[in-house]
Amino acid sequence: MAEQTPNRRPEPLQAVKGMNDILPPESARWEALEATVRDVMRRWGYQGVRTPIVEPTALFVRGLGEVTDIVEKEMYSFADKLNGDALTLRPEGTAGVVRAVTEHSLLHDGGKRLFYIGPMFRHERPQKGRYRQFHQVGVETLGWAGPDVDAEVILLSRALWKALGLVEGRDVRLELNSLGQPEERAAHRAALIAHFEAHADVLDGEATRRLHSNPLRLLDSKHPAMQPVIEAAPKLSDYLGAASLAHLQAVRDVLDAAGLPYRLNPRLVRGMDYYNLTVFEWVTDRLGAQGTVCGGGRYDGLIAQLGGKPAPAVGWGLGIERLLLLLQEVDVPAPANAPEVYAIVLSSQAMPQVMPVLAALREAGVSVLMHAGGGSMKSQFKRADASGARHALIFGDDELARGEVACKDLRDAQAPQRSLALAAVADWAHSLRTA
Repeated sequence: MAEQTPNRRPEPLQAVKGMNDILPPESARWEALEATVRDVMRRWGYQGVRTPIVEPTALFVRGLGEVTDIVEKEMYSFADKLNGDALTLRPEGTAGVVRAVTEHSLLHDGGKRLFYIGPMFRHERPQKGRYRQFHQVGVETLGWAGPDVDAEVILLSRALWKALGLVEGRDVRLELNSLGQPEERAAHRAALIAHFEAHADVLDGEATRRLHSNPLRLLDSKHPAMQPVIEAAPKLSDYLGAASLAHLQAVRDVLDAAGLPYRLNPRLVRGMDYYNLTVFEWVTDRLGAQGTVCGGGRYDGLIAQLGGKPAPAVGWGLGIERLLLLLQEVDVPAPANAPEVYAIVLSSQAMPQVMPVLAALREAGVSVLMHAGGGSMKSQFKRADASGARHALIFGDDELARGEVACKDLRDAQAPQRSLALAAVADWAHSLRTA
């Protein structure tokens, strides 16, 4: 008879590298941030949209550009096992929103102001605040070509900073540029190629490879030997026509009137090929070298590029992980995550009396955590104190026999314990709410 192999516990599985669990109490920060985002969007008239995490690979190749880091190096792409379709986990949100707007003809009755919150995926080296699964808030305003809408989305982001407790100018600051129109960029592109060809001896391998396919990206290079050449490169602003300059000035006029300071940055180009005219970034000095917190701009050609009826659009995206790091770095207080009331229940036989009282409290808006698992009054009080609750409700046999519950203030040792009538829970529920 063969020897029996003893049962062994399987090796525990772990999350994929760069894809993180978000657990309490950290999850409370996420929920508070998302609630703030939704409140700001509601007040500005923006409506939520949810698009699939998996999209056709062609959507991002056509939308972002074949010669971009995202498409060339970072996308999670695979073939559908059932039909061989080329699919990709979305690396950003704009292309998917544009696809949805086009597919469902959302612009048939006029422009739309949309926002989204959700996970994105890029295969890059995980580092603090940058992960392979990361989360974005995005705003897309579609159907309006005027500079007033460019200014609106910038001022909307400013309103979000204020609502989150960030100080504009100290914690975050705005940088602004114009990429002009395609024909202006084409003239600038030709000048860039000629300039860098004249200094081919200092270009690194990546710059040499991209010189003719995407020379604008060379301006983002951090290679030390290239910096003097980059500084001397032709500036796009010198190739902008009157209409593009007027569009930028109109955006600036609104920002100036709103008292929003900014810096014109002629080297600001953004990482996607679809941008035109206004581009902007909110940056910080508090997160090290990777200083961009939020970025966006106008992308009037993308809808037609993805097969839709031509329509103008402008938007921005921000990384939630990096924003949360910034909030912690500048000591914005974490949201309260403690219940207002901890219910101490000394007998399981009391549950038929206790549960309706707790339900009534919760319906009145009081957050209640009920002790589970039994235990002595001392051990339950220890748990109650550790929960952070302000009040403990003690459902003891004597109190219940009198139709009452004892209430003790856990944060003020001098406050007297009081008795509350179970039948009048609606009358005293509000007294348990914390400010």
